[in-house]
Amino acid sequence: MQFNTYIFVLAVLPLTILGYFSINKISDVLGKVLLIGISIFFYSYAGIAELKWLLLSIGVNYLIVLILRCINRFRKLILFLGIAFNVLLLFFFKYLNFAITIVNEVGHKDFVMANLVLPLGISFFTFQQIAYIVDSYHNRVEEKAIIDYILYVVYFPKILMGPIVRPSDIIPQFNEKMRKTIDTSNLIKGISMFGIGLFKKVIFADTFAKTVSWGFSNILAATSMDLILVMLAYTFQIYFDFSGYSDMAIGISCMLNIELPMNFDSPYKAYSIRDFWKRWHISLTKFLTEYIYIPLGGNRKGKLRTYLNTMIVFLVSGLWHGANWTFLLWGLLHGIFSIFDRMTEKIRKNIHPAMQWMATFALINILWLLFRANSISEWISMLKRIGAMQSTAISEGLIQTFVLPETNGLISLVHMQGLNARIRGFSMIIFYVFSVISCLCFENAYRRKYSQRIGTAVGLAVMMVFCLTCLSSESVFVYFNF
Repeated sequence: MQFNTYIFVLAVLPLTILGYFSINKISDVLGKVLLIGISIFFYSYAGIAELKWLLLSIGVNYLIVLILRCINRFRKLILFLGIAFNVLLLFFFKYLNFAITIVNEVGHKDFVMANLVLPLGISFFTFQQIAYIVDSYHNRVEEKAIIDYILYVVYFPKILMGPIVRPSDIIPQFNEKMRKTIDTSNLIKGISMFGIGLFKKVIFADTFAKTVSWGFSNILAATSMDLILVMLAYTFQIYFDFSGYSDMAIGISCMLNIELPMNFDSPYKAYSIRDFWKRWHISLTKFLTEYIYIPLGGNRKGKLRTYLNTMIVFLVSGLWHGANWTFLLWGLLHGIFSIFDRMTEKIRKNIHPAMQWMATFALINILWLLFRANSISEWISMLKRIGAMQSTAISEGLIQTFVLPETNGLISLVHMQGLNARIRGFSMIIFYVFSVISCLCFENAYRRKYSQRIGTAVGLAVMMVFCLTCLSSESVFVYFNF
């Protein structure tokens, strides 16, 4: 199930909130059971075939945790086996066919591809369970009942696309009495964040997605300017898409009085690649830092070891995102530029911040194009076409991706039909300009203080209704495939 659907917004979400707080008056345990039931329904809504792998993963990992709690010998071996199980399960579904492709290409073999369906959210719930067994090994998790562990893994606001949360940060919240009754301020904040996230997804991410689809379907016919705009469109699409999902996930959880961590902190304001990764998908960055970078030695064993550890982390990040050479190269390049940032940190202090921002934003755009490209050769070809700058013309097909019934209605509402008629691509310009302003000027939705005044409530209601009217069809989130 997706957050951006009528059934979720109009039925599942309100019934979950009402049911959860009502049943908590009877029993805390029943409240947890209800959340688990809703989470499993949410996860398996499109079909139950993938549910068995989630349940297998939960069962095996909890057994490993029980063994770690009960024995004092061979704990490192048990920990290793637990991590290996999760990595192998992830490899089997996500990377087996990629490995077969490599073997076939390098060894000139003809092995048949496995017929596998990637379980939803496997990258996210696998990392969370690795965090649980590692923290259990280090005694950073208090002994809890299996119901707490299951809820930690399947909690529906985060199971499919995060944020990735440490067990010690969320499990205690499931048991706090003060969180079992409705909190009006949390409810308002949660609804506001959900509305903002839905707006990002439905209005901006889905519109830019059409532009990106047009661009990659017309690569040979597109002009250099078209490809620049398509590259920018994907930069905005992936931000509004994943940031929107994270806002909705945090907002839903806030309505239930459960606090999830901030996952985005205005990443396109970054002045370097290292700064970007402190702002983009923060929960993944923290996980890779705490469970890979620091155990490898972090920056405590000299510069060369620090650079090596950095490269390992970014290669893991690239592979985690997908089984393709494009993702591997994307992670490698981010690692190289992160190392370069570290090496030139003193020099960059003498460069004007505006120049640092422009260089970083340009680099992020180029690397996002690689992230989206179907192959490395396609990415290189597009960059060559952009670099040649043979034409600054903008194709009509690209402009038309921004001409929507909703935008035409808004233009009429604010009496800007004249400008729309005189300026070619007026709707397109509005989308790009507002996207830049939104990414660089607006405060992060997580930090924003939400007013409880009637005017704000009316404005929010109008925005939500507008978003719902734009839900012509269900659109899949970008990170849904990871």
